[in-house]
Amino acid sequence: MVISKTCGYAIRGVVFLSLDQNRTKKIGIVEIAEELQIPQHFLSKILQNLVNKGLIYSVRGPHGGFFTKEPILKTTILDIVKIVDGLSVLKKCFLGREECSSENPCPMHDEFESCREGIFDTFRNKTIGDLVQGVESGETTLSGIA
Repeated sequence: MVISKTCGYAIRGVVFLSLDQNRTKKIGIVEIAEELQIPQHFLSKILQNLVNKGLIYSVRGPHGGFFTKEPILKTTILDIVKIVDGLSVLKKCFLGREECSSENPCPMHDEFESCREGIFDTFRNKTIGDLVQGVESGETTLSGIA
């Protein structure tokens, strides 16, 4: 696992809020959590963190909820990973060593380095808009429900 479960939930939540059908409305945490099959309390904390970082927005009250604005579609997966997990998650040693580098490599360092670079490139180049497009076309899904 490269990113945390929290980060995966954050990405799924942002994609859900960014779908065409959802972009023009505020959606309550209950609906988001049910749709994505994520524990409500946990998801609420994750989304509130994204609000605090200025990535998404929320309004309190009976007609409130979470929402996004158009620029979110250009946000990269790496941007969300930075906010939720930090970039150190992409630099960790595959075998769990505290220090692992080209100068002080673990037995898996060289083999894992190319994988790490590929993951970093994917996260840097894949946008929320790309993920939204996949969901809206039916090629991908956000929940475990078929």
